[in-house]
Formats: sequence, C-alpha cells, structure tokens
Amino acid sequence: MWSLVAVLLAGLGLGGVVVVQNTYALREEHVAVRHDGRVLDGVLARPRSGEGPFGLVVFVHGDGPVDATHDSFYRPLWESFAEAGYASLSLSKPGVGASEGNWLDQSMDDRADETLAAIEWARSRPDIDGRRIGLWGASQAGWVLPKVAARDRALRFVIAVSPAVDWQQQGRYNLLAELREDGATQDETRAALRRRETTLRLLRQGATFEEYRGAVGHTDGMTAARWRFVAKNFRSHASGDLRAMRGTPTLLVLAGHDLNVDVADTEATYRRILPPSSLTVRHYPQATHSLLDHGVETSGPRLALTAVLAPRQLYADGFLADQAAFLRRVTAGERLE
Repeated sequence: MWSLVAVLLAGLGLGGVVVVQNTYALREEHVAVRHDGRVLDGVLARPRSGEGPFGLVVFVHGDGPVDATHDSFYRPLWESFAEAGYASLSLSKPGVGASEGNWLDQSMDDRADETLAAIEWARSRPDIDGRRIGLWGASQAGWVLPKVAARDRALRFVIAVSPAVDWQQQGRYNLLAELREDGATQDETRAALRRRETTLRLLRQGATFEEYRGAVGHTDGMTAARWRFVAKNFRSHASGDLRAMRGTPTLLVLAGHDLNVDVADTEATYRRILPPSSLTVRHYPQATHSLLDHGVETSGPRLALTAVLAPRQLYADGFLADQAAFLRRVTAGERLE
C-alpha cells in the first residue's frame, strides 16, 4: 500500500512539473484570416501583459501538414519573442486543422500571397505595431520568406531557419546525406542518383504521376498530390528574391547536423547577396535541421520525455535567446554584424 502511495505522490508531483513546464507567458487568441476565398485558422500569441501595440513575428512553415502551433513546438519560440515585446501569428496550412483548402495545391508564390494576406490582416489590428512586423520561417520557407520581403519592403526583419536556396540542389544534397547516414553502398547510391535523374527528367517534361510511377517502378511514398506539388515547385530558387530584399535585417540560423540543407551553400549564397550590415549568421553545431538538440532528437525516449517535461530544452543551446536578442537589436536599430 505504501509503495502505491509513493507512486501516486510521485505521479502527482510529476504532473505538476508537466503543467508548469507547458505553461507559457503568453495570451493565445484563436483567429481566422480570409484569403483567396478561403478561411485560414490560426493563433495570435501576445505577451502576457500589456495592451501593445506589439511588434509581430509572422510564422511561415516548412514542408508538410503543419498546424498553427506545430504540435506545440512553436510555443517556446513564441514565448521568447514575447520576452522581447513581440506577438506571434501562425496559421494552420490549408487543409490542416480548421483551415480550408489543400496545402499540396500551393506553389511557393501561393504561399507568399498567403503570408502577405496574414500581414495585411495583422496591420488592421490596433494591438499590432505595423512598423514592427517581420517573418520567421524554417526549411521550405526559405523559398517563401524572400518573396514576401521583396514585395513588402516595410517588413522590419526576416529570421530564416535552415533555409535552402536551390530546390534541386537541396534535394540532391538531402538524398546523398541520408544515404550516407543509412550506410548505403556505392551501388545503392548510384542507383538512387539514377532514379533521381529520371524523376527530374520527367518533371521537366511535365509527366503525369502515372508516367512517373511507370518509369521509376516504386514511388518511395510519392503520391499523385505530392507529385503535382513538386511539379509546381521543383524549379524554385531563392537567389532572385534575396537580391530584391537586400537591406532587410536578416538572421540566418544554421545547424551543424543538417541532413536536409547544405548549410555551407546556403551561407555562401546569403553572404554573397545580402549586405553584411543587414545580415546576422548564427551557427548551432549540435543542432539538427529542425534546430532541436541532436542528442535529444536522435533518442526517441529522450525526445518524448523532453517534449513533455522540459519543452524549452528541446532546442539547441542559445537558439531561443539569440532570436529574442536579434529582435531587441532590430527594434533598437543597432548594426547587426
């Protein structure tokens, strides 16, 4: 009996830790933004106190069916931005949550239009300072952020986390990195590269999904909807839009264990195109593509426990604090790097 009591007490204590660790200094408001005849479901997370007007960070998701909170992984970021006096706005992708539409129908230009609509909506709110609105985006957002910043020159900043520049180069890098990680043989690697070249040739020819499936033999998880999405976007290249956004204060965040993006290529491109006075680059050697700590992400039990018991510790050391510091410097008008 006493053993059972001890277990129950421990459980109650642990429950308290979970509640505390998953409570954030935020006021979250459910919002709906109308764009292109559809309603997009989202969250506006403001600092816990004050009436504003607050600066605003508009979130641009990476690939996949991402909801407004990214399964709660965004909340530590929102809290760090709130500490710097900024609210955060994040919308569920079309077809995710209560958002209407289908994100797989979108081009990168469509995603940019959607982000611009969210910014326009935010500027209509009295609790948002329209002069202090910027973007945060990860991974696939690397093709969206520059488009938006190039078209809205009033944006105050861009935070680009693990962005790629060239869709096709990024895909090849990712393929080879994952093959190395899996210990693929030279024959397996050559076969994978041949399938990739076949896929690119079919995309350039405008082939249907059925033609792709017939030529490749197996689809590696590719669906007809995904094929259409890739066909719309495989020519994406960020360089032109990066040139058009020159001067926008930009924080480039790069990970040391990134299997998705060639961080050396990304950094070289950003440094070549953007002036040093507007660019800050931060490296996190122990981070994965998602900027989670490598040791945490690669251990299933550790990842699950950290997500529940200490979600702020999921991210690489310094990642949250450095972004808040960047916002403070931008607000103060300080030179970036």
